Amino acid sequence: QVRLVESGGGLVQAGGSLRLSCVASGSISMINAMGWYRQAPGRQRELVAANTNSGRTNYADSVKGRCTISRVNANNTAYLQMNSLKPEDTAVYYCNARLNWGLEVWGQGTLVTVSS
Repeated sequence: QVRLVESGGGLVQAGGSLRLSCVASGSISMINAMGWYRQAPGRQRELVAANTNSGRTNYADSVKGRCTISRVNANNTAYLQMNSLKPEDTAVYYCNARLNWGLEVWGQGTLVTVSS
């Protein structure tokens, strides 16, 4: 079992920054990749950024140049640094871990609200 706990969401003005954190616990050796997704009201959940164990990363076009995903293995934490935030970035952000055998785990989500 793997458990993910996010933190770092909140209210920020447009142009501001936030850093989200996701701490993994449990059978972390099963994790192959970690990522961040978001879901805005009335919209489908979408990928924001992902990072594999080999270091490969990918970003949604909408956040390229503004967001950076990173992982610190020493504390089993994935981060999402978000800069130049826009109102359209407002969403619940979810941490995701892809495990062996095609399994995946989700965190509970953290709300990011960007005011104009």
